[in-house]
Amino acid sequence: MVNGTIAFDTLQTSGQITSTAKSLDTDYIVSGSAKVWCNHTSGAVINDSLNTSSVTDQATGSHDTNITNAMSNALYSCYCGAFGTSGKNFGTVRTASASVYRSNIYDDGGTATDRTVVNSVQGDLA
Repeated sequence: MVNGTIAFDTLQTSGQITSTAKSLDTDYIVSGSAKVWCNHTSGAVINDSLNTSSVTDQATGSHDTNITNAMSNALYSCYCGAFGTSGKNFGTVRTASASVYRSNIYDDGGTATDRTVVNSVQGDLA
């Protein structure tokens, strides 16, 4: 089998999409897509993910997500959400390095709590 390269600047539909957006600049796809995402339990068990090698349980409500293919630097953007029985949870994420970020989940009173967590990372891969 021979491998080659296909080069293009815009993707365009064949007319089967009925919305107004029928083409998309490829720079948007590369720059605007999540580079990492992870859905994991409070016990650091990965339910589903992209570009995630593992999750390490640090403490109640605190987890480090390890990125398989590192980001270009530690200045990428992260966000997280948590799912619990009360629905009153909030999370903070901080980048630790180009290949690890930490999520911390709290209940509405500000106490660290274990929940199922979903994270996403935007930025440039190394």
